[in-house]
Amino acid sequence: MIVFEYIAEALFYGFMILTFMGGFMAVRSKMLMHAVLGLAVSLFGVAGLYFHLGSPFLAMMQILIYVGAVCIMIVLGVMLGNTPDQLAAKNFMGRNMILAIVACATGFASLFVAISQTKFAPAAEKIGDMSIQFVGENLLFKYCLAFELISVVLLTAIIGAIILARGGREEKAS
Repeated sequence: MIVFEYIAEALFYGFMILTFMGGFMAVRSKMLMHAVLGLAVSLFGVAGLYFHLGSPFLAMMQILIYVGAVCIMIVLGVMLGNTPDQLAAKNFMGRNMILAIVACATGFASLFVAISQTKFAPAAEKIGDMSIQFVGENLLFKYCLAFELISVVLLTAIIGAIILARGGREEKAS
């Protein structure tokens, strides 16, 4: 039995190292595709940590949603996005920079006010068992509206990315 504890501890440290190394690769990479690969490796490490903590459903959802969907969407955005020549032609100074600073300051102020006025209370007890049945029932009944709104926001983002990408390609063709 003591051998299994050492194996479990080694797996934990392995997943932790995988997560940190993937994150380091994502942050330090000079090429965007290598950064996406680092993100995927890091997210696989997080899924391994979820599995190690006894939640295989959450680990599979991590792989399916984040590694499968988010990383693929980033790769799709890279493929449909502007080329470096198109990016160099655009001017990011002046009015765009002022608008970006104002938007960031407004977002920061809003978050600061919201967090400072929130009264955080420690969780008194475990909310649920996090089994597939519990999560499924909550997504279907209790959090259905939030789940559908997130789906609509993601669909809108995908459609917007495609429209922007097509606009960039049409300008080059003209």
